[in-house]
Amino acid sequence: MDLPDVIPIAHEPDFRTSTIGRYAQGQFYGDIHGTDIDGLGEITVMLHLFDHGGVHTGSTIRSRIPLDDADAVLAELLSQLPDAVFGDIAIRLFQVVQDGVRFGLVDESHPDRGGASAELYPQGMGFFPPFDGLYDT
Repeated sequence: MDLPDVIPIAHEPDFRTSTIGRYAQGQFYGDIHGTDIDGLGEITVMLHLFDHGGVHTGSTIRSRIPLDDADAVLAELLSQLPDAVFGDIAIRLFQVVQDGVRFGLVDESHPDRGGASAELYPQGMGFFPPFDGLYDT
């Protein structure tokens, strides 16, 4: 099986894809990512935007956000999207690099690893056949 042009991502309330959906101009994928491994208590907040056909149109990536502020920063970004509704999305491959970190949905297909697959970075969420919107971590 080949990698589809558009990859569905299922909305899962209260889980890793709880802040994805559609808005007046297209689709969005919002997330908070990072760990407090270095003890600084800072995290990355991201909002990726797509047109109705799933083509990436831009990203807002805010690094080094205090851990306690991350939810509010994401909520602020999402509040700026007109007519936003959480739900399933379907997007195309894209890639953005900021501060040396890769963000995006990247083709990770390889015949030795079972064929077609895509991975969402930096979240580490893998999408595989039958490409039904569900993912593995």
